[in-house]
Amino acid sequence: MNEFSTGIPLLSLLTGLPLIGAAIALWSGKHARAVALITTMSSLMLALLVWTRLPVSGGMGLVEQLAWAPSLGIEYHLGVDGLGALMLVLSAIVTLMSVDAAHRVHHQPNLYFALVLVLESGLFGSFTALNFFHWFLFWELSLIPAFFLIKLWGGPRRGPAATQFFVYTMAGSVALLVAFLAIFVSTGSMDFGHLTLLASTGELEQMVTAHLGPVSLWLAIGVLAGFAVKVPMFPFHTWLPAAYAEAPSPVTMLLTGAMSKMGVYGLLRIAIPLFGPQIAQIRTPLLVLAVATIVMGAWAAVAQKDLKRVFAYSSVNHLGYCLLGIFALAVPSAGAAAQASQAAALNGVILQMFNHGITAAALFWFVAMIQMRSGGGRGIDDFGGLRKPAPVFAGLMGIALFSSLGLPGLNGFVGEFLIFRGVFPLAWVAATVSILGLLVTAAVILTVIQKVFSGPVPERWAAFPDLHHGERLALAPVIGLMLLLGLVPQVIVDSVNPTVLNLLAHWRF
Repeated sequence: MNEFSTGIPLLSLLTGLPLIGAAIALWSGKHARAVALITTMSSLMLALLVWTRLPVSGGMGLVEQLAWAPSLGIEYHLGVDGLGALMLVLSAIVTLMSVDAAHRVHHQPNLYFALVLVLESGLFGSFTALNFFHWFLFWELSLIPAFFLIKLWGGPRRGPAATQFFVYTMAGSVALLVAFLAIFVSTGSMDFGHLTLLASTGELEQMVTAHLGPVSLWLAIGVLAGFAVKVPMFPFHTWLPAAYAEAPSPVTMLLTGAMSKMGVYGLLRIAIPLFGPQIAQIRTPLLVLAVATIVMGAWAAVAQKDLKRVFAYSSVNHLGYCLLGIFALAVPSAGAAAQASQAAALNGVILQMFNHGITAAALFWFVAMIQMRSGGGRGIDDFGGLRKPAPVFAGLMGIALFSSLGLPGLNGFVGEFLIFRGVFPLAWVAATVSILGLLVTAAVILTVIQKVFSGPVPERWAAFPDLHHGERLALAPVIGLMLLLGLVPQVIVDSVNPTVLNLLAHWRF
């Protein structure tokens, strides 16, 4: 794996900055939100700086490596390529959006914003760590503040929702931990780069078999299960609707916009590189589960009457396309045409991760604004005709909704198009059935637009407030990003494609 380092520990600074902000916010009382805004804006600038420092080769850049506990295979090893850097930028943007949306937190605001910043640090650490022990610490670190944010500030059923979220994700973490302990016993290493190199030559499977017997397939299933919970993939998704619905909307923005990407990232950084042949072995059932995630997620969204649950199931559906693209890659001995399709699908998956994060977070932000203006209402049948009293609100939320629908010209279209462009030659049956998800999603989004914004205005919403100048100013960059990436996707693709080619060159199926 190609690596180069720099004298300035940018990644350590980026990971530590939110923790410093959290400590300050905790003692800032009513000024905690201002501290969080300053911290998240600074984090975003630092993340963008990391993005500009990516190596053109597509390999790991900004590498930091120090001995920690060598006898246990533990190192402080950080680095990013195009995939990791893009996830840093996404996490920074979504956390800033979440903090901006949370201006009505009156109960212990200092603790709330401190937990949000700790969660941001966990995200940054998960997307930069290249040693399993170090990575696992941040993977778990992000879980704890998310649990308390749901438990302490959520809706009336926040207790069961938070517990279910915690139990599911902890079960996934245990599966990951057991699998990596087996790998460490067999290889003496926890370094992702070294293990990827061993896997690319077939040595990893040989070493595991020599020490533990033919268990590589079961280890692969354990790792897949750990990440499937986080994405989430059907049937591991049942924690998500309750958690998304009961969490405060700004926290839901973090759950869908950034935390769900940790699962997809883990598949690309850990599962596929280390267990490519095993995943190829069970490719068909995995594709079936991916298609089920897409189609059933969309159909479940149709049945919902709560806007947050509609978008929660829609989120499951959209992340299913990422799963479809990833599992379709697992083709042994791919020829030149198949390699081009793999590259298209992987570019689409990474772009979809970013675009879905921005769009889904924006939609839950709009739901938060609806709740604030209606006294907590968010039923899809509670409104109607809102475009008349609130035309700017209706227009901007309409852009986000059409982005989620996948309208050409908006960011939601490009990633899905590339995924299908890559998957059709690799797994045409799965791709064909998955198109049902696109059709049903369109019906869901158009139904939301019709019931919330069209038709006669109920008398109680005749004075529904439109967006004020501060809200318009806050939303403008997000909507602008949707338009920019829809029209000029090469802003991301040109930087990510070298990483895609580098990853595919090191993967073995």
